[in-house]
Amino acid sequence: MKQYTADRIRNVAMAGHGGSGKTTLAEHLLYLAGHIDRIGSIESGNTVSDFDPEEIRRKISLSTSLLPIEWNDYKINLLDVPGFPDFIGELYSALRVVDTVLLVVPAQAEIEVGFENAWELCEQYQLPRIIFVNKMERDNADHTTLIQNLRATYGNRIVPVQVPIGVQTNFQGVVDVLHNKAYLGKERDITAREVPAELHAEVQQVREQLMEAAAETDDALLEKYLNGETLTNEELVQGFHAGIRNGTIVPVLYGSAQAGIGLTPLLQALIELAPSPVEAPAPKAEDPRTSETVEVPRDPNAPLCAFVFKTTADPYVGKLTYFRVYSGVMRADSQVYNANRERDERIGQLFFMRGKNQEATSEVRAGDIGVVAKLQETATAHTLCDRNRPLLLPPIEFPDPIYTVAIVPKTKADEDRLGPALARLQEEDPTLRTRRDPETGQTLLMGMGDLHLESVIEKLKRKFGAEVTTEELKIPYRETITRPVQRVEGKFKRQTGGRGQYGHCFINMEPLPRGAGIEFTETIVGGAIPKNYIPAIEKGVREAAEKGVIAGYPVTDFRVVVVDGSYHEVDSSDQAFRIAGSLAFQSAASQANPVILVPILEVEVEVPEAYTGDVMGDLNGRRGRIQGIESLGTGRQRIRALVPMSEMTRYALELRSITRGRGRFRTRFSHYEEVPFNIAQSLIEKYQKEKAAAEH
Repeated sequence: MKQYTADRIRNVAMAGHGGSGKTTLAEHLLYLAGHIDRIGSIESGNTVSDFDPEEIRRKISLSTSLLPIEWNDYKINLLDVPGFPDFIGELYSALRVVDTVLLVVPAQAEIEVGFENAWELCEQYQLPRIIFVNKMERDNADHTTLIQNLRATYGNRIVPVQVPIGVQTNFQGVVDVLHNKAYLGKERDITAREVPAELHAEVQQVREQLMEAAAETDDALLEKYLNGETLTNEELVQGFHAGIRNGTIVPVLYGSAQAGIGLTPLLQALIELAPSPVEAPAPKAEDPRTSETVEVPRDPNAPLCAFVFKTTADPYVGKLTYFRVYSGVMRADSQVYNANRERDERIGQLFFMRGKNQEATSEVRAGDIGVVAKLQETATAHTLCDRNRPLLLPPIEFPDPIYTVAIVPKTKADEDRLGPALARLQEEDPTLRTRRDPETGQTLLMGMGDLHLESVIEKLKRKFGAEVTTEELKIPYRETITRPVQRVEGKFKRQTGGRGQYGHCFINMEPLPRGAGIEFTETIVGGAIPKNYIPAIEKGVREAAEKGVIAGYPVTDFRVVVVDGSYHEVDSSDQAFRIAGSLAFQSAASQANPVILVPILEVEVEVPEAYTGDVMGDLNGRRGRIQGIESLGTGRQRIRALVPMSEMTRYALELRSITRGRGRFRTRFSHYEEVPFNIAQSLIEKYQKEKAAAEH
């Protein structure tokens, strides 16, 4: 692969809903450009983009693929981004290093949630967009209604720059209105021709609209247009190029990836309309020496500044680090500085990647995207730079996990492999989190949905030989008491020959406010119990509280006061008083009307207004208490509620079903409160059955 200057590079992420045809489109573009001799298919599992065994098995993209396309002496670094919401972290990382987003949408009229997510992130990152309407050859294609829906949702900056030739099964090509040329044929046989006579009127009407849109991007073009002059093809392209860069125009193109129609004008549009790295806004970085914000020059002669946007971990290939160079040159067999870790990093062999295929290169220049193997210190979102000019590019703000499963290693060998394997996978996927819950003892795997975590579990087995099963999430219930009790006795006396065991105490016990924890004190007078045995009583109380009274959950929010007792000068010991304290606690707590507490979560749900009623009804059905609703001013509403944690374990999946993927939520712990009687009874019965089974 040859080297390209930044002005001849286009960094483009291809985004949209899962199943919109992105991977198929990438495959046909690679074929059109001559990079492959045979077009693979998702069904056959032989596309360049989807090479992971799990992608082949599931027939969907699970991670972003880098697919450089060389065309007419330009290089388009195409990033094929998964469209399913479970893998939205891939979208966040890909959009950080591109200058344009190619939004792929099927021609079947409806705007799907994957498209909406990508658009919203483009708005957040202020990225130029081009829309490709795919599957124009399908029986149910309705591009007219789709454009109406896009404009109704996103405004009049949605501007078709092509006119389809034929519709549905008669779809044959497109008219490029900017150049007044018709493109007919398929794949490599697409040819440019004169506009068909029957489309002259429609094309002229669209061209008038394009001239108006282009004129609004430039004062000179506007003056010419208002004077009644016709804008040339070059001026139209100039105006649209400017409009895309400043976000006032989102051009729409038509085609069929599967049929290979409309692909040549798509590549030409990416070259002509999309900004190069030189034209894109210069990124801002922090100078860690001064904490000042500086602009990174887009200059190959400046000191190096590169950003890592993707890491893959493989026990055979090793760690691969994907990066974009913003300034300077990344050279093979060199040393760079990791500004995040404040350590030097040795750069070995550099590659350009196309799917899983590596092509060695001696350098990666400013504006380009490359890959390096086996970095020791570097992770996703790190900045690599010149030690003499350290810079920190902003991190990627990945979304927090919304779905959790508990995992259990199958064998001791699996358990030994699990920790290192999870660490490697978290390097690869920043939306994946893992932790051990200290209250339940479970190992928790947290991610963006069931499909996401299923793929993680499959990778653990395939890549690292760590096989796990899932189990039901345990809710960290607690117990507490609701009324005070006085002078409850705990006595431990044992005489078996020789020295005996003797510990004896009386305690008072009373409830404390939620969140107060455990308080322990004593009011012993007259030396009824020597002071040196009081800590042993406290230890016994706390140990017994940890085991629970009615359902095996830790008891909390109470005060114990040791008020009296007795001891034996020979037989008393710490052990005897620890047991006496435990017995006193068990007796007192049982008399103090114990109840079970459930953690309550503060839940915030953001949904389109159309789903507000359904979501509120669902939250009420989960024993939730609605705390408020507010309009977000974007056709969406935020619902705040308090909901028991036990009702939220699968909420990510159920909210997705209710809102067709358009809802999102976050939670945080609020407080504990008493569970209803019927639920308490079922928890107590379950505990008693498990206890009885364990004893037998």
